[in-house]
Amino acid sequence: MPHPDTGLDGEALMTPVTEIAYAKVNVALHVRARRDDGYHALESLFVFAEDGDRLQGWASDDGAIDLTIDGPFGATLDAGTDNLVLRAARALQAYLGEQRGAAIRLTKNLPVASGIGGGSADAAATLRLLARLWDVRIDDGELMALALDLGSDVPACVVSATQMVGGRGERLARHAVEGLDACPMLLVNPGVGVSTARIFAGWDRVDLGPLDGSSLAALRDSGRNDLEAPALAIAPVIGDVLAMLAAQEDVLLARMSGSGATCFALFRSDRALAAAAQAVRQAQPDWWVMETRIRRA
Repeated sequence: MPHPDTGLDGEALMTPVTEIAYAKVNVALHVRARRDDGYHALESLFVFAEDGDRLQGWASDDGAIDLTIDGPFGATLDAGTDNLVLRAARALQAYLGEQRGAAIRLTKNLPVASGIGGGSADAAATLRLLARLWDVRIDDGELMALALDLGSDVPACVVSATQMVGGRGERLARHAVEGLDACPMLLVNPGVGVSTARIFAGWDRVDLGPLDGSSLAALRDSGRNDLEAPALAIAPVIGDVLAMLAAQEDVLLARMSGSGATCFALFRSDRALAAAAQAVRQAQPDWWVMETRIRRA
């Protein structure tokens, strides 16, 4: 019989396991070079929001992996074989030699192709979810190695903690920065999707120097997002978002995340965050806005 929550058939569906796919934000993103393998050598400080997409999983005995998608942005995703959730689930299943399957529900709360690691975070959350659901012993290092084959941002999303990220995403180091833990953060997307490949192709190949992640002041004053210029050329509305965020009271830092088009602002207080969110919503009711905080490192 179909499960009352998922609408999927399964022989041993039980109480679901839940994982949050935390939104990823690049506080700074320095592109240092284009590598011979076609990837780019990056230096970035990743932080993660307390909020994101939600995944639920029910174990099944038939070995099948089934996916349903709902949520505000669910209609923008295809649940076919190329979906990162399914790819992650099948990769872990093959790695473990696992005979059990799962019914997975993805509630898509984050906009797609928006520079905040939605698909990567979903894939990483799937790995965490199934490791719990199937009650298997696998450490974060094994999960991260498996995750890199799914995408450059997926390994960092496995632990979803503040990290310095290098290479194409394979060099990770936990990196606490005073003032970032639990910092109020506003995410804003103007409702446009941009192609990551196209944005990277627009990078001018000029190395402007390494990333100093020693302090919030250094990240603000000498940090940058080297993909902002090509993103602005493709989607000028990103400039409107950045200008609006920078104009808000008590802003610590406003910048584009990843390859865009989502931008973020960090604030000194919850009051300033709430006031900024209200101002953006009133001025641009069609923009996506999320009030959140940075997860503790």
